[in-house]
Amino acid sequence: MRGPDGCPWDKEQTHESLTQYAIEETHELVEALEAPPHPKKDHKIKDELGDVLFQVILHAQLASERGAFDINDVIANVSEKLIRRHPHVFGDAKVADSAEVISKWDEIKKKEKELAKEDGISPYALNVPPLPALQRAYKIGKRTEKLKFDWDSAADAMVKVEEELDELREALDNDVMSEIEYELGDVFFSLSQLARHLKLDPEQVLRKGNRRFETRFNKMIEMAHAEGVDWSALDLEGKDVYWRQAKEYFKANPIKF
Repeated sequence: MRGPDGCPWDKEQTHESLTQYAIEETHELVEALEAPPHPKKDHKIKDELGDVLFQVILHAQLASERGAFDINDVIANVSEKLIRRHPHVFGDAKVADSAEVISKWDEIKKKEKELAKEDGISPYALNVPPLPALQRAYKIGKRTEKLKFDWDSAADAMVKVEEELDELREALDNDVMSEIEYELGDVFFSLSQLARHLKLDPEQVLRKGNRRFETRFNKMIEMAHAEGVDWSALDLEGKDVYWRQAKEYFKANPIKF
């Protein structure tokens, strides 16, 4: 596709220009994986896996063209990494359960970073990888937990959420946008830590919340149209009536989000 007779668009692309597509395709795969059971779910997963795989192949091709590495090097590298990080499978190491597997995995990753001199600033540097914001906040919390800087329980984390909400309310009263942005960020961060203490993935929690809202919203519109109501002519109070009806509908007819 990037050859002399290939696609003009593909031939113009760089690693940087393709970044947005890697993110989009990954999120579309996650949506397919988390979708409620339905007859076409497996086909959708297969389709999205193919799109993600194409991104991998395309980036490997770009690297190959500049003589850096190719797809075979990518496969060999991940194979070596998995063997190295699974000594209990490919070596003589023994583990009792999945929790110990994760602990050993983290130890091996830490040693790899030390060998690569990635932690040269401080042995306690957070060094959290670039992830979606909520997921990164969760990872930061996991790192600080290991360094014994954390709340003792979900109840304590909830107290922090309430504290941050109070500070956000104060910022809103002051009507200073920079202050509001600062405090809103603290609220998001504290909520991600509450999720962590509840053994929940905040990114997944929000994705489910998004789907729940979208489903209710679409049902609300459907209900209004079924009654011949002009949605655009309704005021907010009128729309809220249908919103409550949609919520009641899904209470009586629950679906998995």
